[in-house]
Amino acid sequence: MQRTAVYWLIYTQTHSAFMLGLGVFTLQFPSFLFSPLGGVLSDRYNRYNVLLATQIASLIQATLLVALVLFTQYTIWEIFALSAVLGIINAFDVPARQSLVYQMVDNIEDLPNAIALNSSMVNSARLIGPAISGIVLEQFGAGICFLMNALSFLAVIVSLVLMRFPKFIQQPHSKKILKEFKEGWKYIRRTPSIGSVILLLACVSFFALPFITLLPIYAKDIFNGNASTFGYLNSFIGIGAIGGAFFLASLQTSINFKKILFVNLLILGGALALFSYMTIFPVALFFVMLAGFGMMSQTTITNTIIQTTVSTEMRGRVISYYVMAFAGMQPLGGLFIGTVSHYIGAQNTILAEGIAALFIAVVFLPFLLKGHLKKYASVRLAEPENPTATTPQ
Repeated sequence: MQRTAVYWLIYTQTHSAFMLGLGVFTLQFPSFLFSPLGGVLSDRYNRYNVLLATQIASLIQATLLVALVLFTQYTIWEIFALSAVLGIINAFDVPARQSLVYQMVDNIEDLPNAIALNSSMVNSARLIGPAISGIVLEQFGAGICFLMNALSFLAVIVSLVLMRFPKFIQQPHSKKILKEFKEGWKYIRRTPSIGSVILLLACVSFFALPFITLLPIYAKDIFNGNASTFGYLNSFIGIGAIGGAFFLASLQTSINFKKILFVNLLILGGALALFSYMTIFPVALFFVMLAGFGMMSQTTITNTIIQTTVSTEMRGRVISYYVMAFAGMQPLGGLFIGTVSHYIGAQNTILAEGIAALFIAVVFLPFLLKGHLKKYASVRLAEPENPTATTPQ
């Protein structure tokens, strides 16, 4: 809800594609810069305490945003500044939160299902949040969206306080933080199967996934709509992503993950190309839903591969590279896409993004179709709510 409201606020006040891209950049680029440090801290210290601290910090950031919008004559630059603060918080939050999933599961065989359930919940939020945000924006304004977001952190923090983990045993760390970060990089280089999927995710995140940056332009200028129109576009991306989750859950046990990545990347590219010049809103919703379906596996399969294969002592650091590839490259791509759109228009830009996704699929074709992921076990059948599941070796 907060992200939808921030992007809508930026565009309605500036009417600039470049400023939209800058908004994405200020929110997510700090994660790119600081997530390596967040990964090292996640491996060094009690991940539960790190996560609790980041959630409290997120509550403070959200409350400051509420106060700014409801009680001051704010400027867009102040919104950008608070977005950057949230980006820094997320750089420490995501590695700790993703790594903590491993500690929350008693039976290692249940880990892939836990990761898959987490992905399903994220995409359910992608479906529900923007739709609610569009309605609240239309009826009450952005300040109330931000207030609802701030209040939601209370439930998160209470839930964390009620959780119980085994007693944390502090391990001695004689190495410097920078050296531990470099060890994570060397680990990825020695594990090309992990490194290749992270590189693929980085390319897709830079060239294709920032199409979301331009959706306010489509909602307001191309479809002549309002905040609710923007919310519907985001929600149909969520519908497609949840459809992708059910698809991944229905796969046979002998399926090849890399082929699924390839096919879904083709779907993503084709859907963006078809959406780019579509002016019939219901048909456009269908194509943007296909784009959500195609983008689903890019993040979920990569995350599952990492979580189920990486060594425990490297988990936080490798996940930090995953964060850099996904949440880090998107803001750079958003700034790039916003700049390009300023000169050639939103429709030409999204068409180019679709073509770029197809080109990336062709470039990575030798890797994606080169047999099974030998280091990983096969996908196994999962419950309907789980988008994918694997059994670790």
